Amino acid sequence: MNEKKIILGIETSCDETAVSIIEEDKNGKIKILSNVVSSQFDIHKEFGGVVPELAARSHVEKIDLIAKKAIKKSGIGLKNITAIASTSGPGLIVCLTVGLNFGKALSASLNIPFIGVNHLEGHALSPKLITNLDFPYLLLLISGGHTQYLSVYGLGKYKRLGTTIDDALGEAFDKTAKLLGIEFPGGPKLENFAKKGDPNRFKLPKPIINKGGCNLSFAGLKTAILRIANTIKSKQEKFDLAASFQKTIEEILEVKTQNAFNQFKKIETKKKIFVIAGGVAANKGIRKRLIKVCKNNGFKPIFPDPELCGDNAAMIALVGLEKFKIKNFDNLDLPASPRLALDEKAKFLKGAGVKL
Repeated sequence: MNEKKIILGIETSCDETAVSIIEEDKNGKIKILSNVVSSQFDIHKEFGGVVPELAARSHVEKIDLIAKKAIKKSGIGLKNITAIASTSGPGLIVCLTVGLNFGKALSASLNIPFIGVNHLEGHALSPKLITNLDFPYLLLLISGGHTQYLSVYGLGKYKRLGTTIDDALGEAFDKTAKLLGIEFPGGPKLENFAKKGDPNRFKLPKPIINKGGCNLSFAGLKTAILRIANTIKSKQEKFDLAASFQKTIEEILEVKTQNAFNQFKKIETKKKIFVIAGGVAANKGIRKRLIKVCKNNGFKPIFPDPELCGDNAAMIALVGLEKFKIKNFDNLDLPASPRLALDEKAKFLKGAGVKL
């Protein structure tokens, strides 16, 4: 490895249009040269959630501009790009297709390799952008669409230990925020609401807390929030409900993470590394609680920087870099995969009648 590797990453799986350029030098040190993210808050605000068709249209309108901005900011000419990496799944198919096709067109025009990237793998490996990270490790992936505990053995090598059987954690945050009247996107703002409230004001359910190993459930909690929210008459009660929700989530994650530690230690007896990634990993209360659980169990907690927790293209470029190094390239007919998983062998655990 005598020369630099420069990867351009593209992310359009949901409502962020993102382009990043990263560089790995001959010593294996990674540097983020640019990481431009354009969100669509104003577009979806009046609907209280992401509208796929509007999101896709926005990606089409912005992708060229965001790419030019990322290239200019990086100081790297297009002729110096080594490979193009685009998110191929999971996500909204109309959104994925925009970034995927843009990446393919760039790859073809520059005559350089094209690499399709699993968005979840981007989150899983994202701490490698800022720190050395050795395999294997335990991963908690908490985002708007996914909540999973996984053993990570290497690039493309994952074993799921637990997952949500209904709502993802980020979805539970967003829906709770909406019920409390917090403007979209409410999930990230709910923690600030909670700081003004009494976390012991409302006793909320902790679904499957004592069964199912490290599987999780948030639908019952969401229903309880809905029932209480309909009776609330004051602003302070909203703060109290937000605080009670935040506390309940932290308590659920503490128990389930302990279960995940116990499972992981049966597989890996020497290394005790715990990576927490995804948009919800930016929640300070959750970080504090999980750091405490790690301390009690001798695990080393690793979080991405807050700006790398949400959807971004630097993490996509990183996976592209890792795949480039083993010449794992894709053809230009690679399709978008809206339900792409990390552990393809894991059972589907959603819907009525799920057995734990």
